[in-house]
Amino acid sequence: MLGAIHFGVLAACFVLFVPMAMAGWHLSRNKMLFFSGALFISLAVCVHLTPYFPSVSDIVASVSSVVVYDHRISCINEVNQIVWDVKPKPNPESVRRNNGSKLDYFDKNWDWMKSRKVLSCEFQKLDKFDVSDLLNGSWVVVAGDSQARFVALSLLNLVLGSDSKAMDSVKGDLFKRHSDYNIVVKEIGMKLDFVWAPYEKDLDDLVVSYKKMNKYPDVLIMGSGLWHMLHVNNASDFGFRLKQLSSHVESLVPFSPKEQEGGGSVSGRSMHLFWIGMPVLINGMLNTDEKKEKMSDSVWHEYDRSLGDSKILRQMGGPLILLDIQSFTWNCGPQCTLDGMHYDSAVYDAAVHVMLNALLIESHQTL
Repeated sequence: MLGAIHFGVLAACFVLFVPMAMAGWHLSRNKMLFFSGALFISLAVCVHLTPYFPSVSDIVASVSSVVVYDHRISCINEVNQIVWDVKPKPNPESVRRNNGSKLDYFDKNWDWMKSRKVLSCEFQKLDKFDVSDLLNGSWVVVAGDSQARFVALSLLNLVLGSDSKAMDSVKGDLFKRHSDYNIVVKEIGMKLDFVWAPYEKDLDDLVVSYKKMNKYPDVLIMGSGLWHMLHVNNASDFGFRLKQLSSHVESLVPFSPKEQEGGGSVSGRSMHLFWIGMPVLINGMLNTDEKKEKMSDSVWHEYDRSLGDSKILRQMGGPLILLDIQSFTWNCGPQCTLDGMHYDSAVYDAAVHVMLNALLIESHQTL
């Protein structure tokens, strides 16, 4: 290789200096000839040295890969940019006749913002067939409190939506008080586990158990905070627990799927991690005096700051992508909740679609 380089440099020097000497001799007689010679020299040097430098196509390919990577990061940052259109239904009398709740009096529609950045990401609401393709053969775990339970319900409703009998069974079993739930959707080989884990320590123990068993889900969706706010009521402790959880989650990623002893991620995939943000709490609508006292606006903001400071979220340099329930509930508004804490299914449907679009980006898949 060194010999070839030396030969190339020698040849380039020969081609460079001999014509230059000739051109210099003729310079006083014919300037046009000089410039023609200079052009020839430049071309000759380029021809001789080109094999020893990266090709233009290689440079373009490397730049393109950086651009694609940056676009992927940008789209992950934009995936929660959702706008809401909440308005009264045109026929409130029919809702009244059917004994509907307050939530039934409003149409709740959402979509991604129409900004240039968001439009370039081509986010989409997925249907049952898209989700079946995306989650085919996957193990999905949703762990946390009641907010996580609603996310699990929305995901299953998307997968099983046309099967009303199956969904009735899911609702009956999933909403058994403070209990775990699991289901296998045989048609697509998807396994979903809901794990009742209302405290950060519960989530931490779950993550550590995956590490010990050397079995990891393809998708892990977690969230907590409301129980800690109500029963511990210490934002600093909440932040400390989240930092512990973050460090244990980071120990799982990256990992090699080949090291697993069966189950978990399909070969070639990595573990995808999401965090369910806390909803906006409408204090005047909370259903007990204890909640109104301990879950005040000021306390909620302290907990929100502790979440950011813990650096568990991807946007803060952590491992988990945020499902921004806070933003969704704020923009959906009081028309979307009965108790100031739990919101209409449209909110959790939006969170599921955000998760699925982020999953498409993270796994480099298209539909």
